[in-house]
Amino acid sequence: MSASVMSATTGTLAQGDPTGMSSTVGQVVVVLVLLASLALLLRWWIQQRKR
Repeated sequence: MSASVMSATTGTLAQGDPTGMSSTVGQVVVVLVLLASLALLLRWWIQQRKR
């Protein structure tokens, strides 16, 4: 990769949204991760109550 392409790519990434929350795909991924973590927490909590 040439230096000019590399600097153009990094410049675009630096100006963009680093979290990815502005894209629909980023929002869907965040929601899925939150749901998965809640499901794991609920599963752990139920197992702890049975003891």
